[in-house]
Amino acid sequence: MFSATKILNTLLGALSDRQREVLAGRFGLEKFSEPQTLAALGAKYDVTRERVRQIETAGLATIREKISADPVCQDIIARSKKFLKDSGGVATREAFLANAQTFVSGLAPNHVSLLLEASRAFAEHPEDKNYRPFYYLDKDSLKLAANFINQWSAALKSKKKDVLEGQGQYDEHYAAFLTKANVSEAHAANYLAISKRVGNNPYGDKGLTEWAEIHPRTVRDRIYLVLKKQGKPLHFRTIAKSINEANFTARTASAPTVHNELIKDNRFVLVGRGTYGLAEHGYEPGTAREVIQRILKKNGALKPKDVMLAVQKERFFKPNTILVNLQNKNFFKRLSDGTYKVRES
Repeated sequence: MFSATKILNTLLGALSDRQREVLAGRFGLEKFSEPQTLAALGAKYDVTRERVRQIETAGLATIREKISADPVCQDIIARSKKFLKDSGGVATREAFLANAQTFVSGLAPNHVSLLLEASRAFAEHPEDKNYRPFYYLDKDSLKLAANFINQWSAALKSKKKDVLEGQGQYDEHYAAFLTKANVSEAHAANYLAISKRVGNNPYGDKGLTEWAEIHPRTVRDRIYLVLKKQGKPLHFRTIAKSINEANFTARTASAPTVHNELIKDNRFVLVGRGTYGLAEHGYEPGTAREVIQRILKKNGALKPKDVMLAVQKERFFKPNTILVNLQNKNFFKRLSDGTYKVRES
């Protein structure tokens, strides 16, 4: 087992004091908890940014020579490159470090950054809006991974409804795509692991993170997903509790906030006191009278019992509320057989 601290001391020990200070600052080593900018180090040592850059360049050149002649560093590089090659050319920072720490104790990302900047044996990609931080073997490996991610993302976009609505449809489409792309499942998993474009929600559904059903960014989107997954109307306090239990985000959703969002969005229908359902599940807005009118117009004359059953399938009105509205002679007419119909104007 190699020691990261020992290796670092060997590499930095070949430098002048100023070079050591600058590189330690630039890569967040030793007394520096975070990497420092050229400007910050220039101010610290009362020199220009350009002078700091020159000192850094000279120090890296010295370390590069040291690495090329050090069998331990060469062994670490060789093992790391083999791991990347076996992984399809890319690996997340976490996966890479987990492997490297099996033979280098105490290895941290800033150690790897210094090693790569000096040796240029392989490359590091920082975190951005599309990618998690990762390492890659070479430009061809990066291009291969990016092409796979782009192609699978495009395929998913064209199959959104199937993927979200069909049980197991994501896995079926994914398996077919892998066969067509001639990419191994292990390599494909590593490609997707570095990408932020494909992910899953707390319910285990997979898809594009640009979809609100996979990565709901607003309270309204989280409300929608909770109601969709539950498949039934819920009280706004229960919805808030479900959002928080799902851990969509570290920020807590308050019941009043959830209620305000429910009121503002016509995707959500009030079906009872404080209880809301999804319009796409067949719930329609309206008062008790309006719901009764809609049911009678659709089904024709019905007996009071049948009206109540029909209304309660979509709204949580009390039986007495339904009967009182049904007996309003301005809107409904009782026929001789005891059924009711909508009164014609």
